[in-house]
Amino acid sequence: MRRTARSLSVALALVPLLAGCFAPGEGGSDAAAGVGSNGRLRVALAVPPVQALSPYSNDATVLSKLSVAEGLTALDKDGVAVPALATSWIRKDAVTWSFELRKAKFHDGSEFTAESVVNAFDHANAAKAKPRVLSGVTLTAKAEDADTVTISTKTPDAVLPLRLASPALGIFSAKAYAQDGTVNPVGTATGPFKITKLTGKTEAALDRFDDYWGGKAKAPGIDLTWVVDGAARANALRAGEADIAEWIPTSQAKLLDQDTRHEVPSVRTDSLVLNTASGIFADASLRAAARTAVDGSTLVGSVFGGYADPAQGLFGPAVSWAAAQRVAVTGRATAASAAEIKAKTAGRRLRLAAYTNRAELPEAATVLQQQLEKAGFTVQQDVREYTQMEADLLGGKYDALVFSRVTLLDTGDAVAYLASDFTSNGVYNLAGVKDAGVDQAIAAAADEGDAVLRRQKIMRAEAEILRTDAVIPLVHEKVVQGIRTNVAGVLLDPRERSLIDVDTHLE
Repeated sequence: MRRTARSLSVALALVPLLAGCFAPGEGGSDAAAGVGSNGRLRVALAVPPVQALSPYSNDATVLSKLSVAEGLTALDKDGVAVPALATSWIRKDAVTWSFELRKAKFHDGSEFTAESVVNAFDHANAAKAKPRVLSGVTLTAKAEDADTVTISTKTPDAVLPLRLASPALGIFSAKAYAQDGTVNPVGTATGPFKITKLTGKTEAALDRFDDYWGGKAKAPGIDLTWVVDGAARANALRAGEADIAEWIPTSQAKLLDQDTRHEVPSVRTDSLVLNTASGIFADASLRAAARTAVDGSTLVGSVFGGYADPAQGLFGPAVSWAAAQRVAVTGRATAASAAEIKAKTAGRRLRLAAYTNRAELPEAATVLQQQLEKAGFTVQQDVREYTQMEADLLGGKYDALVFSRVTLLDTGDAVAYLASDFTSNGVYNLAGVKDAGVDQAIAAAADEGDAVLRRQKIMRAEAEILRTDAVIPLVHEKVVQGIRTNVAGVLLDPRERSLIDVDTHLE
């Protein structure tokens, strides 16, 4: 009760901070009733853009959630590849696929053609920060004619249509791509909503794109605000300042009216990621000691208020096939004793990072700090907004990170997540894993074309990763999305790639 009361007082204190978040004319007396200006949707998202909404960064999911950008394919609710900018495709041989393209226009009025695909993929391959979905993969696109493109890979890629559904592989008009390698999605994509204004890391405005190939969206536009504080997002919903507020903190969920909170089983797993490349956890016995000390199940009730399940591995209940295929983990290092921990760390502090964009993570870090210190570690926390610490995370400047990861985000196929996060050359390898057994297991899964066998090999790769103690799974989250009762057609996506589409509107 004390924690709930404290959270409520914080939320109420933040009410004034939201004043003016949504533009004048979109609030006022109408805001209290949850009515936006001319039917425009007011949306509060949690994580501000890192790279001005570049598709090559984590910002790509915003372009997907708000139906701004599209790829050649999309994923249906079962994770199956379906047509998007491509209408159909065939596999011509082991490494070559042919895609037929639909007639579509970019937001700047230019025509979408096969050359648009070639240009987009050439830039993605050449990007300094290569999209995670291309970890270990090089796509070569060739225009056969205006409406047909051939895509080849160096090695067989059985899930190429799934890979092309990644938000990071959206197709933009030629003017989006700058000589310095940056990509500007403002007014250059193909989706039902076009970005007309981006104000730093705080706000964006989107208008309906009337020439969208799939028909006009029901909402005339979207007014987007990034609100880092979870209590403030929840309060914006309660106050009628937002129609949709994502990622409601579990401490705030029960303070919302029952008909405005929507619980979504998620493929998101929260873990303690350990830096194996340098620092304290380069020592395998210290990683094993951390794994022995940490008990993620204690977080389910105390931090997540029941909106989570104890982690069984990297993949949770929302990945329906994982549990039946799970492989026992063997070959782990022996955990250092308390005395050995003190001797090996020699007074060094364990640098534990957590980010504030998900309100539960700093709380979880405090619980984990207590568990680790009980085992003999000396812990120092660093808690900041994600965009402020991403460069340090990628640069290996922490010993451990409390991390929330959507495991099927990039392609809907788990191999892409494993390859980007845990292979020696993975572009999002925060743990700095370099392990031959892990690389071989993930490569075996990537090479497998049969769906059933592929899943079996994915779970063998999971066991190899867990063997290294580079990552300690804590909980599998259940996401709470806040939606006012007069909003229809919001997409409740376990993969967190979709939120608003052509049918989302105010009633």
